[in-house]
Amino acid sequence: MSGPTALAVGPLLPFSQSTAVGSSFDATTFAAVLALVTGLMLLLSYSTTQAVTGSSATSPHRQRPGESDDDTGVDDDGAATDQFDGDEPTAEGDSSTTDDLSAVGPPENYPPWLDERETDPLAAMTTGMLLANVAITQGLFLVAILGAAVLTGVPATAMGLSPAAFGPAPVLAGVGLGVGLYVANEVGAAVAEGAGFEYDERLRSVLAPESAAGWAALLGLVLPLVAVFEEVLFRAAMVGVLAAGFGVSPWLLAVGSSLLFAAGHGLQGPAGVVVTGALGFVLAAAFVLTGSLVTVVVAHYLVNALEFGVHEGLGVEWAG
Repeated sequence: MSGPTALAVGPLLPFSQSTAVGSSFDATTFAAVLALVTGLMLLLSYSTTQAVTGSSATSPHRQRPGESDDDTGVDDDGAATDQFDGDEPTAEGDSSTTDDLSAVGPPENYPPWLDERETDPLAAMTTGMLLANVAITQGLFLVAILGAAVLTGVPATAMGLSPAAFGPAPVLAGVGLGVGLYVANEVGAAVAEGAGFEYDERLRSVLAPESAAGWAALLGLVLPLVAVFEEVLFRAAMVGVLAAGFGVSPWLLAVGSSLLFAAGHGLQGPAGVVVTGALGFVLAAAFVLTGSLVTVVVAHYLVNALEFGVHEGLGVEWAG
């Protein structure tokens, strides 16, 4: 195979045979645009995470009308208090109120007195709205990065787009890597959950379509766009272009880009952040070793597509 090996010229620049460190392209301007796009993306991710996780009630159940903030049944003076302000049975045999309370059951089964749409932004959005939001925002970010690459003269080889980076071999390598990463991702998530770390899957659940047309849009448009954008940002730009432009070790850049990649997935919970960071580093390493953006895009797409297909399409839960 002549593809990956033909790209290597030294330990610091395995991406390009012709692009030298500090060559004519405007690396500083590109880095500034890259920093802006990354900052906006992380800010958007953080805002979404805060809106969703911050809106959840901190108590184990939603507060009922008339219920005291102190659910222990003790007032500030230490005296026992009634937990509800509603009517209580006044005569023996009057069970109307107690029947109502028993129908409610334990605290975790209290009816949702607050509309869920007012407390969970994800519940207020349809699947179509969420898919459109993902496609539009990531599409705009992708255009910004590619536009900056063209305007600053970034060589295609620095972004893993040399002629040798295309063809059956890079695609097949991406398929194998994607399937392997999917399995490793599922095992890692199961182990993390078993160890007590939270792995939030709400976003994937609400993004899952309920129609054939929705699945076609997800698998044929949204997930490919996500894979292309995130690989262009976190691998091609952060690793390939910065290594070629500033002479920084691509392995050091792989670590930094993986940390940022993990930070952008805070909505998946602590376990999701750790697993995503590890996944990002493997993809970055694959980019460094192969010099092919195609390989990591294919792998990234397969990881996401398999997650949706297995969990939401087939209803299979590895940890279940």
